[in-house]
Amino acid sequence: MNSKISTLMVLFLIIGTTLFAQEKSKKQLRAERAIKKQQQTEAMINAKEFVFIGRTAIPTGFKTMDLTTNTNYVKFHPDSIESYMPFFGKAYGSIGYGGDGGLKFGGTPEDYTVTKGTKNYQVNASIKGTNDYYKISLSVSFEGSASLSITSNNRSPISYNGEISAPEKKK
Repeated sequence: MNSKISTLMVLFLIIGTTLFAQEKSKKQLRAERAIKKQQQTEAMINAKEFVFIGRTAIPTGFKTMDLTTNTNYVKFHPDSIESYMPFFGKAYGSIGYGGDGGLKFGGTPEDYTVTKGTKNYQVNASIKGTNDYYKISLSVSFEGSASLSITSNNRSPISYNGEISAPEKKK
């Protein structure tokens, strides 16, 4: 009787340790998710096909603005860039009052460079719009968080913090 109990205890210990040994720790799961996100980010950057979504706007000389409830994006394609970002700041020259006030432009970039650094990707582009000239500088971490800076001739510079994601597929 005593040997049967001992044998059953040893059997349960062996089964229990093999079951627990196969489970991944939270740290391992987090590391796997980070690697997967890095691979997705690298694929989007290399294809030059992604969308920047801003979460906060940092205008020059003004308070930081929350953009989570505003529709905003900059769509990057291999041959074009399309912007629909809000603008908070000073306008110079021929920019009039009463318009939509945003950085809404699109077109083929005159130069479009992507470089990989030690901690991030750097995307630089310049676009000639209908009434202005825009310089875009996007810094993307390997995990997908990003910082966008837009400078134009007729407005004060503005920066945005957000993230990049894959563009929605058209049906």
